[in-house]
Amino acid sequence: MKIIIVDDDAMVYESLQLLFSREEDIQVVGTADNGREAVKACEDTQPDAVLMDIQMPEMDGIQATREIKKHWPKVRVMMLTTFEDEQNIRLALLAGAEGYLLKSAPVEDMAQQLRALVSGSSVLNADVLMRLTQPEKKELESLTAREQEILQLVAQGCSNKEISSQLFVSEGTVRNVISIILDKLEVRDRTQLALYYWRRT
Repeated sequence: MKIIIVDDDAMVYESLQLLFSREEDIQVVGTADNGREAVKACEDTQPDAVLMDIQMPEMDGIQATREIKKHWPKVRVMMLTTFEDEQNIRLALLAGAEGYLLKSAPVEDMAQQLRALVSGSSVLNADVLMRLTQPEKKELESLTAREQEILQLVAQGCSNKEISSQLFVSEGTVRNVISIILDKLEVRDRTQLALYYWRRT
């Protein structure tokens, strides 16, 4: 089995190279530290599988996966990342990745998981699978009662002025609370907030 390791942290791909050098049936034919190099490495080496990080310079792992699957659909892509939020998982799978493992997973299992991937199986870390099948509500529970109240009104499409009127607080207070909610839930804007809320209620 020929594989490429893609990660912008040299320590990660050097450690993985060492790990796989002990496996007779796995050959690391290339490494890359960004998505653009990963696409070029696929063109040059025609691997069976790619171990792909998500956040990298120039082109991230999700974009690179999309490009690889477009040109070489038979190449299997395993995301190997620290990101376990539902959005990144779904984006990676939509881009064509067949596997999603967390870097916190035991490295001893990785070779076997790669073999399963190349043989045609989808490989998802147990924590990742739980994220997809049982989105957690604990993030919402971390909000104060007032924050949850404002989040619900945002999800219902209310403007800051309407929220201010309903809750008898100033529009400035509403803006401040929404900023806090965005920060706590790690989403970008009101639309993302609304989607987040309805997925978890």
